[in-house]
Amino acid sequence: MPQSQRPLDGLVVLDFSQFLSAPLATLKLADLGARVIKVERPGIGDLCRNLYISDTDIDGDNSLFHAINRNKESITADLREPDDRERLRALLKTADVMVQNFRPGVIERQGFGYDAVREINPRIVYGSISGYGEEGEWKDLPGQDLLAQARSGLLWLTGSRDDPPMPMGLAVADMLAGNALAQGILAALVGRGIHGRGALVQTSLLEAMVDFQFEVLTTHLNDGGRLPVRGAVNSAHAYLGAPYGVYETADSFLAVAMTPSLQKLAELMGIDGLSQYYDDKHAMMRQRDEIKAVMAGAIRERTTAEWLAILQPADIWCSEVLDWPQLMASEAWKILSLEQEIRRNGEVRLNALRGPLRIDNCTLKSDRAAPALGADRDRIFDELLSDNLPGESGAKAAPAREAGAFEEK
Repeated sequence: MPQSQRPLDGLVVLDFSQFLSAPLATLKLADLGARVIKVERPGIGDLCRNLYISDTDIDGDNSLFHAINRNKESITADLREPDDRERLRALLKTADVMVQNFRPGVIERQGFGYDAVREINPRIVYGSISGYGEEGEWKDLPGQDLLAQARSGLLWLTGSRDDPPMPMGLAVADMLAGNALAQGILAALVGRGIHGRGALVQTSLLEAMVDFQFEVLTTHLNDGGRLPVRGAVNSAHAYLGAPYGVYETADSFLAVAMTPSLQKLAELMGIDGLSQYYDDKHAMMRQRDEIKAVMAGAIRERTTAEWLAILQPADIWCSEVLDWPQLMASEAWKILSLEQEIRRNGEVRLNALRGPLRIDNCTLKSDRAAPALGADRDRIFDELLSDNLPGESGAKAAPAREAGAFEEK
């Protein structure tokens, strides 16, 4: 989709955030057409630039930074320096959105909390992510993904009964909080278009993780406070009965979802020994481990392809378990056109994934990679502040410095 046709074309976002959660929110806005300007510490930048999740370095930055900050611009500013502070205030007058994810109180002490920014620009939509909210005994604790997973109950809920607490294989708290913030910002922008007012949009890693569990927590809150019991055999969901789970086959693994008829499933699979459960509507939950143990023994006798050939034509919900190379070799991967090539300075090329949305049958791809630190400072200050600051343009007035006031997070 051409930039001029994207829904947020013309929207300006000042992104004071770092690491993963809030930068993910601004990535979503950038893909939708917004102009996202990262505000980074001189000489250091977003600490995510040096947070390596592998030994892959691309043009001086790690692959994670490239993934989460593509399609953005970068300026540097020292929040302790009066000239830089003045320029940021002037930029905020031109902005539609500001985003930050420091620990509660940090950005306020620098003079860029919501109340201060609203005085500068009453129409601003101000997005904020914390670890655990802005009040209470946890507010100053590190807002880190694994810690939020641990405190939210997700680790305790995941896995089979005898497994230790089991984290997800992704930074799921960061991802969910970032997506939640993007949703809230978009809603506030729509609201501003209706009534003309800006808004403060807040979420936290903990709130995102609790919302992630809203389905099962609602059951718990209305079920006499009973705790779920994880299945002992191939557990994939503590609240779902047999056959729900992942089973080993003769050559790999097979995922089997819920089924309306245990009898139909058993007959298709040629499984004896389950008939005593057919007439008990609660058996698939109350006797799930016994049922799944019988199924597991039978499923090991055939290959995954053989089971798919039997079960899928009968509309039994099941799937092979793919690794990434197998997924990327699939027809679905190719048809959805999920990859894109992005470039830095027109020379450095790397592969990336596009955002998940399609609008008017168009994907939201862009070939612009994550910016080098401060790469757009001079151009942005000259372009956006030439009429808003006295004297010299912002590009000439403030040299880069080696330290800033972004250190607490």
